[in-house]
Amino acid sequence: MIAAVLTGFLVALLSPLVERGLGRRAAPLLALFPAALFAWFVRFVPEIAEGGVRTAALAWIPELGVSLSFRLDGLSLLMALIVTGIGALVLLYAGTYMEGHPRRGALLGYLVAFLAAMLGLVLSDNLLGLFVFWEATSILSYFLIGFDREKAEVRAAALQALLVTGGGGLALLAGFVLLGQAGGSLEISALVANAEALKASPLYTPALLLVLLGAFTKSAQVPFHFWLPGAMAAPTPISAYLHSATMVKAGVFLLARLHPALGGTPEWSWIVTTAGAATMLTGAVLAVGQKDLKRLLAFSTVSSLGSLTMLIGVGTPAALGAAMVFLLAHALYKAALFLVAGILDHETGTRDVTRLGGLFALLPATGVAAVAAAFSMAGLPPLLGFVSKELLYDAALRASPIPLLLVPVAVASNMLLVAVALAVGWGPFTGARGETPKAPHEAPAFMWLGPVVLGLGSLACGLFAGAISPFLSSAASAALGHPYGVKLELWHGFNLVLLKSLVTLAVGLAFWANRARLRSLAERLAPVAALGPARLYRDGLAGLVKLAKGTASLLSAGSLRQDVRIVLLAAVALSAPLLLSRGLFGAPDALRSVRPIEAVLALLVAAGAVGTVAAGSRLAAVVALGVTGYGIALLFLVFGAPDLAMTQFAIETLSVLLFVAVLRRLPRLKSRSAPRSRVADGLLATATGALMAGFVLAVHAEPLRSRLTPFFSEASLSLAKGRNVVNVILVDFRGLDTLGEITVLAVAAIGVFALVKLRLSSGAAGAAGPKGEER
Repeated sequence: MIAAVLTGFLVALLSPLVERGLGRRAAPLLALFPAALFAWFVRFVPEIAEGGVRTAALAWIPELGVSLSFRLDGLSLLMALIVTGIGALVLLYAGTYMEGHPRRGALLGYLVAFLAAMLGLVLSDNLLGLFVFWEATSILSYFLIGFDREKAEVRAAALQALLVTGGGGLALLAGFVLLGQAGGSLEISALVANAEALKASPLYTPALLLVLLGAFTKSAQVPFHFWLPGAMAAPTPISAYLHSATMVKAGVFLLARLHPALGGTPEWSWIVTTAGAATMLTGAVLAVGQKDLKRLLAFSTVSSLGSLTMLIGVGTPAALGAAMVFLLAHALYKAALFLVAGILDHETGTRDVTRLGGLFALLPATGVAAVAAAFSMAGLPPLLGFVSKELLYDAALRASPIPLLLVPVAVASNMLLVAVALAVGWGPFTGARGETPKAPHEAPAFMWLGPVVLGLGSLACGLFAGAISPFLSSAASAALGHPYGVKLELWHGFNLVLLKSLVTLAVGLAFWANRARLRSLAERLAPVAALGPARLYRDGLAGLVKLAKGTASLLSAGSLRQDVRIVLLAAVALSAPLLLSRGLFGAPDALRSVRPIEAVLALLVAAGAVGTVAAGSRLAAVVALGVTGYGIALLFLVFGAPDLAMTQFAIETLSVLLFVAVLRRLPRLKSRSAPRSRVADGLLATATGALMAGFVLAVHAEPLRSRLTPFFSEASLSLAKGRNVVNVILVDFRGLDTLGEITVLAVAAIGVFALVKLRLSSGAAGAAGPKGEER
């Protein structure tokens, strides 16, 4: 499993090169990678269905309890098969859909990288490892949604998705840390084993709220649902893969994964169930008013994610079983319908459902896939969607004590979704032929192959529902935390659940017949819908940008000296009260024990500082500054730190030489700052120096229990062959860090050199800044 995930990132890096070398044959070749992973995971189905579990682990940061520990059980296997199976079909589709696009290779690479990140997410058993892959999917989603980066609205949609899901990710990280403290481990399997103690912890409620916030933002639950329709700005293969089958289900997957550890409490049941029911109904209501195929599917996806969340919130065995079946059914039909929407857009030039019709004879393969997927979404027998809807109604009826809330919400939402399903999968292929911008014809095979496989997969899973029952039972058992058998049948006899299904279909067909009136009603209600969270996001973001600009304008007047003053003043104002509140850290006692040589050296350091300020030329100021540096080095010697003193001597000597080499190229000083300004600067400098002295005293007031001091003392000679501990630390033990610092200094020196040359060549030498201050 570790190799499967990490290999994905390697393949992603190579994808642009493969596309550059093979052209249109690159996508089929790259699709072999997820197809091979799919076949590899399929071989574990019998073992997992029997209750088996596979694990693998690789230590990453053992000191912090972070590892790449993976767990393959029923739940993760179900998601892994969805990620790899649909991923292979989407890669095939994307290669043809993006034909002629100059950045097709980059898109294929992003998709493969996202596949690897998603696979790592669903397999992770370590919370922090899962979080790393969680954030990787958010970042890759940002690149994928904003793939057409030339368009401003696309960039805005990508930023919106990143801010919403990334903000939730920060909350999720805090929740994971609290869970680790409350449960004593970052391994999910260990938290599940310690579930009762975890729920009894005072950290349970804050951890639960933070985790739910992360899951709800990722899976577009109300009030965070607005980012998903906006993400439809991405090319269709991305919408089909990220926003129907995989990433948006990450939040739902997380809820199911953590249900054995966190579920079953009143807080969990009420929050998760209520959010899911609200999302289910909101998504369905907003979907019926749409004309664009992708927005229709996006809002219906929001509703479906709400259904899954609601079932997990109910948390009964029947509800978790229904959730796993619906998870598979939704992935199959929704990915197929998204791919069909892309074909219709690609071949007709429009996604407006009011302009599409009578296309079945011209796009027969696409039409078969669309009808099968739409019927599954509508819940018609004998497709898997019908089976999942029956289980959903059954679970809602058993959801004591809130069936009176859930059943009407579930039935009303599904009535509306029947009309939506017919609008996207039946309407474009039946009825009178519509006027389209392009003359339609069937898409290339690599484009219709995916939706056909997924659409017919919905039919096959419905017809042979009993055969997949053991596999889905293992997924439900993993989400429950104990064995449970899901019973899948097409016919459950005449009962209340069947009656609800029939009523749902009848009313849904009536909605479909009156779809024009529904859209007209939705258009009249559009101003009300516009006052939702999306408006709050836009206004909040605009206000934040305005506040940032105002703050920058207030704090930065274009003068480097003024910026430094503000930084130092803020540091003193914020830190000094804290230091003063903790006393003087034994300063009086320290002063009484000062030896004469120490006092002399301290006066030398002070004299050097005063001389630097009072110097009449830059060269004199540098010399005075060197006196201060040498004085500090002598203090190091007096206090028994010869290594540090030698390093300080070397740095001071080199600094003075470099300063002199640069300053001799500059013109002479012609003006100095005003006396009042110098007094203010002196006071601020004195306060800053006192603050730093206070920090040093505060550090020395605390007992030092560092393990590093004896280690470096013992290892500097034996390991690095150096007797100067400071030099050994800088050059050997933290050599890479030092190299980075040297690089930064070198870049800064080059910049300074360029600025100096620029001033000399422009003839602006000796120019004075505003108010008579030297720039």
